[in-house]
Amino acid sequence: MLSLAGNKQACHFFDSEMKPADTNKEIARILREVAAVYEVKEDDRFRVSAYNKAADSIEHSSGEVKDLWDEGKLNEIPGVGKGIAAYFNEYFTTGKVKHFQTLKKQVPTGMFALLDVPGIGPKSAYKLSKELKIKSVKDLQKAAKKGKIAELEGFGEQSQKEILKGIRDYQRRSDRLLLPDACEIAEKIIKVLEAVPGVQRVDALGSLRRMVPTVGDVDIAVAATNSKAVVKAFVGMKDVKKVLAQGSVKASVILKDNYQADLRVQGPKSYGAQLQYFTGSKNHNIHLRKIANEKGYSLSEYGIKIIKTRKHENIKTLKQAGVAEFRTEQAFYGYLGMSCPPPEIREDTGEIEASLEDRLPDLVKLEDIKGDLHLHCAPNFRSSHDPGLSTMGEVVEKAADLGYEYVCVGNHNPSVSQYNSEDVLKIIKEKSAKIEQLNSTIGRERGIKILNSLEVDLLASNRLALEDEALKLLDVVIAGIHSSMKMSKKEMTERLLVAIENPLVHIIAHPTGRLLLEREGYQLDWDRIFAACKKYDKILEINAQPKRLDLPDTLVRKAVEKGVKLAINTDAHYVDDMDLMRFGVSVAHRGWAERGDIINTLPWPEFRKALRLKV
Repeated sequence: MLSLAGNKQACHFFDSEMKPADTNKEIARILREVAAVYEVKEDDRFRVSAYNKAADSIEHSSGEVKDLWDEGKLNEIPGVGKGIAAYFNEYFTTGKVKHFQTLKKQVPTGMFALLDVPGIGPKSAYKLSKELKIKSVKDLQKAAKKGKIAELEGFGEQSQKEILKGIRDYQRRSDRLLLPDACEIAEKIIKVLEAVPGVQRVDALGSLRRMVPTVGDVDIAVAATNSKAVVKAFVGMKDVKKVLAQGSVKASVILKDNYQADLRVQGPKSYGAQLQYFTGSKNHNIHLRKIANEKGYSLSEYGIKIIKTRKHENIKTLKQAGVAEFRTEQAFYGYLGMSCPPPEIREDTGEIEASLEDRLPDLVKLEDIKGDLHLHCAPNFRSSHDPGLSTMGEVVEKAADLGYEYVCVGNHNPSVSQYNSEDVLKIIKEKSAKIEQLNSTIGRERGIKILNSLEVDLLASNRLALEDEALKLLDVVIAGIHSSMKMSKKEMTERLLVAIENPLVHIIAHPTGRLLLEREGYQLDWDRIFAACKKYDKILEINAQPKRLDLPDTLVRKAVEKGVKLAINTDAHYVDDMDLMRFGVSVAHRGWAERGDIINTLPWPEFRKALRLKV
């Protein structure tokens, strides 16, 4: 099992007595805290954005920052410029950064604990900690229950209610991990165990194998002929902080990030049964057990046992039968007269009936994806939200490396407070000229079509941030909501319909606006949304960003049933994030989506025709 084992206090650049943080997650948190101090001081917003972007990049980096520093390769991390790299050098050399220690003295130390509560930003955390002397989330909850927050200027009763809700959300998420974070930990363990002699297969189980967006606990299962060697390798991993239990076929450890991991080892002959049993879900297994019982079978992690006879069966033979073992899940399900459902759809939502009738969906595959339609490049203008970190050329090269036939090089729309309509037209035209040049060089060399795109804000005033005259200059227009998310269900539905009904908009980005473990999505009338998408031929996005995975799988399935087309995009702000596509595909799997449901599985000629592109 992989779970949070208590609340670990991160090591801070601020604290000279503490040893340097050595995990990407800890270091990312440090940089976000630095950004928070700058934001409270009302520093340059681009410096705040730079620290937050560096934190995002580090958190999702495939290599450990400390290792990269040791190797002199910090420049390989997107967003880590010379300034931040210099602070890393000071920190890993001396154990502290004097500038950050000076920053800390300018704010109450208690504000950092409050940043983990959904809905509380740096300025609110600063004011709450300063005015009410709050040092922890527990202190915050006590103050809210006593009505003290409502009395503060700038807060009020409604803010107090929202803070209490945020605290409840924080408490619920304390033992949950985002899917990619759980995958990263499990994959490191799997790599170690696969190298053990006698190991034939290693898998993550439970909600992680089913690719649930957030993971509470995960088992690691191993098919091996020498279980003791596997257990020894597991407890001896370099990331192990403490061994909780160790037996001949099972073990539990605490990892250095304070996550717990559990191991199960089974012989190859019965591994299929173990894999099925511990993948779940609970409801899937209950329904499957009912099917088996009706056939006279009993299911377990070791196989299938006959529990009652039929008239034509010999009692003596039945007693000798014992438990039928299965090397694979396919053989296990086949014994029950079923085809094997993909792990992602084992939620008892019709997959068992489909398995019995041999009509399981042919789910879209990662290799089916022909292009990424939602990306952010480094702009030469001030964008409305966080800018991309990678150049257009880097994004195109990465897309070509992934085997794509087309790619949208995008940005957030130019800031409407910084530019007038004429400025925006000039910016888009200059970008189009750059893309035309890229198409004639990299595009021609790598066999990929490059499209001009912007993610355009859908404002609370029920209009798009850019005028139609500007949208007409773009190849692909993506509309997204990034503000005023507390509107009513009716208001939010009407707002989104404005974008859906605009003939110049192609895709609706992250349609529910949720941030996993941080905020729930806004409410929409989905019958109206689906009907409008179908009528106006609009595409809903499955956003592969770890905190989004939006459209959620339940709504993906409804969209598929309604015949609404979907696009799986990464919303990458640097090239490494383009590898997140697999998590968007996993959401599509959980929503029973096939290749024909996903618009960016089409080859370029068909895609161009489907979107009626002029390029």
